[in-house]
Amino acid sequence: MKAVAVTPGKPNSVHLEDIPMPKVSDIPDEKGVLVRVLKVGVDATDREINDALYGNAPPGFEYLVLGHESFGVVEAVGANVRRFKPGDYVTATVRRPGGSIYDQIGTYDMTSEETYYERGINLRHGFLTEYFVDAEDYIVRVPQGLKHLHVLMEPMSCAAKAVHQAYEAQRRMKVWRPEVAYVLGSGQIGLLTTLILKLRGLDVYTIARGEAPNLKSEIVTGMEAKYISTKQTPLEELVKQTGKPELIVDATGSSQLAFDAMKHLGHNGVLVWTSITGGDKTHTLPTDEININWVLGNKLLVGSVNANRDHFEMGIRDLALGEMMFPSVLEKILTSPVDGLDNYKEMMRLLVEDASALKVYVNVADE
Repeated sequence: MKAVAVTPGKPNSVHLEDIPMPKVSDIPDEKGVLVRVLKVGVDATDREINDALYGNAPPGFEYLVLGHESFGVVEAVGANVRRFKPGDYVTATVRRPGGSIYDQIGTYDMTSEETYYERGINLRHGFLTEYFVDAEDYIVRVPQGLKHLHVLMEPMSCAAKAVHQAYEAQRRMKVWRPEVAYVLGSGQIGLLTTLILKLRGLDVYTIARGEAPNLKSEIVTGMEAKYISTKQTPLEELVKQTGKPELIVDATGSSQLAFDAMKHLGHNGVLVWTSITGGDKTHTLPTDEININWVLGNKLLVGSVNANRDHFEMGIRDLALGEMMFPSVLEKILTSPVDGLDNYKEMMRLLVEDASALKVYVNVADE
């Protein structure tokens, strides 16, 4: 069957690969779930892997199948599978366990090992193919009523984890009721984080470079949040207007902006970094000022990567509530479909060249 793959370490190596058809029996203990792939989302991670900034092939392979944002329908299940049946719509988690205690208890996104395993990213093949099989534990059911949001399930899980981690860490405060939140970046993670924070009742400011009105500002205001263009309102000026936020989530993909956010966080606040930056940029900061303000202000920095099954389920619940609260807004994120695996060059072109492509995804098969 067809798959879209790269040769890790070789820039611009994206290509079609012919790979074996998976079987339910590939998974031990009759716990396999065979999924027919309908759609796969792609993002900056796939672009950077194709740029050879990171990513490794599974042992024994010279290629890595791309794609970590899956949506499909169950085709067959093993005899011991209890949660799924043929015809169910599903997505799949991305991380796979290593050997640490965190991996073994289902929190494989919090591994303490240097080596990590992610489908479509590192040491495990991804979902950008016609079928995949995985163990029941890594499959997550998608309600039929959300199938029109298909590939948003995985990025939503990352947004859900980022917010959840902030609140979990703030148990240290005994009482923490943030009122103002900044979301830096208006890509898919930023927009979905905006949704989650609005559903929690916060006054949310989603901050980006592009001047309003634009599609992103339309989505943000459609969720009753506030879109701020730094070209129109510099961040320093916004802080004067709102006061320092108690929660900042960075989803810009820029290490400079991630670090600059440290200057604007309020007392007892949390800054969550979700950006993955594979480059080698350097940046100068007022470190003495940041150090004293963070120590005296009891401020916290949290890194949040990927998600486990719990976060997928949290995210799906928030998507369902978001659809009820703000109908027809979220599907506007899904801007750029590509029909068929054969059109992988167009998929990559959109990722690299089209600044208006908010969410690129591949229509792999019809229902």
